[in-house]
Amino acid sequence: MKAIQHIAYGDISESIRHSEITKPTINKEDVLIETYAVSVNPLDIKVISGKLKTQKNYTLPATVGYDLSGKIVEKGDNVTDFNIGDDVYAYVDKQGAFAEFVSVNQNILSLKPKNLSFEEAASLPLVSLTASQALKRGKLQAGDKILIHAGSGGVGSLAIQLAKAKGAYVYTTTSTANVAWVKALGADRVIDYKTEDYKTIIKDADMVLDTLGSHYTEDAFKVIKKGGKVITLVGPVDAETANRMKLNFFAKLYLAWKRRKITKQIKLKSAYYSLLLMRANPKQLNEVTDLVESGQVKTSVDKVFTFNDAINAILFVTKGRTKGKVVIKIK
Repeated sequence: MKAIQHIAYGDISESIRHSEITKPTINKEDVLIETYAVSVNPLDIKVISGKLKTQKNYTLPATVGYDLSGKIVEKGDNVTDFNIGDDVYAYVDKQGAFAEFVSVNQNILSLKPKNLSFEEAASLPLVSLTASQALKRGKLQAGDKILIHAGSGGVGSLAIQLAKAKGAYVYTTTSTANVAWVKALGADRVIDYKTEDYKTIIKDADMVLDTLGSHYTEDAFKVIKKGGKVITLVGPVDAETANRMKLNFFAKLYLAWKRRKITKQIKLKSAYYSLLLMRANPKQLNEVTDLVESGQVKTSVDKVFTFNDAINAILFVTKGRTKGKVVIKIK
């Protein structure tokens, strides 16, 4: 079968290729999905470039991708909640998604929202789970004020809608060209970062969802209230997360040194700070499905590429200018 594989670390155009690989087999807990669509995430870029090779044991060549939608064509003997012919979608946390067929454990699988195309469904798993888990980690409540950076991005656009569904007041940042589009997602105050400084506008926020890292992580503490929360996707590793990662003493010591400025800000604001490492969670994905089917959450697909043009789809995402998600149609 055909697949997009990661063959080396480095430049995108030289590190991935179309390959013919063996069709996967399934065990008793798995289903075999005929893939209809997949989506590209910044995580794919980090993996291909080698930024995560010290954190995970990647063996090359490896099939690229984490998000997929498709149809079940085989199922294992112990699979009881899904049937052959079901339309499904998932965040695939172990095996690459960019292939004509993918074996997926039933415990990370969800039925595709009935009102979405396969392309739209494939755009959701990683970003919706990330946004959902970030809001849950920050214990966002109705009436809370939250700043969500990069509202036009994949995670940002979903986080805006999920936060509004919870009844929060949402601030978000974006570029001039995307202000109207992000406003239509439901954000209460859209801040054009090219003409406005969000730090002069937002005061005493209950939570910041930091999707940008760098100085944005430190600056988050300038806009939260005393006892506020900063949930980051890209900032320094906090002590709690370092413990969950089961790092050794010297690794934890190094990470503590790297977050020393953040630690100071945490103490000054009596704040809660956490780096989110998203995990597959079908229960939460089912919650997103319900919101999609009820019309409270909409997908945001920027561009759809063919399977033959998959490398260009990945290159397009590296530019960092996508409005929502980039999808590859496989079938």
